Amino acid sequence: MNLKLKEILIDIEFDKIFGDKFVKVDGICYDSRKVEKNYLFVCIEGFKTDGHKYIKNAIDKGASAVVIEKITEDIEKYIEENNVVFVKVNNSRKALSKIASNFYKNPSKKLKVIGVTGTNGKTSITHLINTILRENNYKCGLIGTIQNEISGKVYKTSRTTPEAVELHNLFNEMVQNKVDICTMEVSSHSLDLHRVDDVNFNIGIFTNLTEDHLDYHKDMRSYKNAKIKLFYKTSDVNIINIDDKYGKEIYDEIKKINTKILTYGLNSRCDIYAKDIDMKDSFSSFTLITPKYSGRIRINIPGLFSIYNILASISACYSLGLNYEQILKGVNSIKPVRGRFELVENDRGIKVIVDYAHTPDALRNVLSTIKGFVRGKIITVFGCGGERDSAKRPVMGKIATELSDYVIITNDNPRGEKEDKIINDILKGIDFNEKYTVIKDRYEAIKKALEFANKDDVVLIAGKGHETYQIIGDRVYDFDDKAVAEEILRR
Repeated sequence: MNLKLKEILIDIEFDKIFGDKFVKVDGICYDSRKVEKNYLFVCIEGFKTDGHKYIKNAIDKGASAVVIEKITEDIEKYIEENNVVFVKVNNSRKALSKIASNFYKNPSKKLKVIGVTGTNGKTSITHLINTILRENNYKCGLIGTIQNEISGKVYKTSRTTPEAVELHNLFNEMVQNKVDICTMEVSSHSLDLHRVDDVNFNIGIFTNLTEDHLDYHKDMRSYKNAKIKLFYKTSDVNIINIDDKYGKEIYDEIKKINTKILTYGLNSRCDIYAKDIDMKDSFSSFTLITPKYSGRIRINIPGLFSIYNILASISACYSLGLNYEQILKGVNSIKPVRGRFELVENDRGIKVIVDYAHTPDALRNVLSTIKGFVRGKIITVFGCGGERDSAKRPVMGKIATELSDYVIITNDNPRGEKEDKIINDILKGIDFNEKYTVIKDRYEAIKKALEFANKDDVVLIAGKGHETYQIIGDRVYDFDDKAVAEEILRR
């Protein structure tokens, strides 16, 4: 890219420009370590540090322009002493979103974008939609927790929804690769922190809302208000799970806007719903009812939560005009998503399941599904992440011990928080009994669970799912729940 600053600042509210607005800009960056010659450096005031502290670094590395949110004495000196253009804005995060979209020539307007938001199910639904569309010859893109994907090419990801610069860069690559539809996970943080302000969403999907991220949002109302922003941004259709309490509230609120709404759930009052449900230990099936067609659906993933996920996915494909035969073709090729109710093969006659369940509702859903088919004991290994919502810890402890025969409480990315503090928070929700033990070392906890299990038992290893690392203190260690379980089972 080779643009003038003036072109990048289109539709951006700024207070003042210090310098030449025709200066050359070859790239955008909000991390001074990644600045190159003729880059625009955007100063973001974050939770741990402030980009305004690194203006000198950016200038030394060749930045041609800097976007700032405040002017201090130091910044005044930089403006006076350097041949660099400064742009003062009211909100750097908002500006970054518009700048990124302008820099890449508004790529999200050149393809269809499906945004999926909610506490649970986002990753599964984006992958399910992608599979159905790909099987029907659509060129697809995907942005989410496990990976980003463009026409089959996989890119690593570090967060559920990327920052605006990376996001619009991905959209731009999709346009270059002639992608038809991008399905993406839209986190509450990305909505609240303006990362997706300038994404052109065609379809929005709401899954559910349960307790999570309250360390950031503080209460469920604020959490819901962040999520609902997506549905004011869509142009074609909003797809809402109205079986969910908050889904019904969102539906009632967005009825007043012009965007079409499709509802889904297990009730005949929904536009798209499931009836005659049959759930076994290895699959779920139901009769799909839509306004235009109906038919039997079977997916090789058990559980009521999987039925909700496939209903959301089918609703999106229905809104894109796919017929029953096309949806059936896509559904028949669906495979379990990495780390989502993923089975670990073994010859011991036990079921070992790795799942990302790290919220109370997700853990309850997975354990309730297991209780529906288990013939022996349920043994659960889980922990809670450090430096994250602590209010959910005792709730998860209570759910795990109530729905399991035996629970092993362990570490799950304690980060900089003390392990004992996290575990004690979990124990607050557990009545004194002999159904649990604490083994801080996650490897040893998984090993103990597998040694304890007998034929027909189910071992659930919950919380990390697809993750291949463990964060303890400020160090990141290689750790993959599935790989660890496979290694122990082989021995």
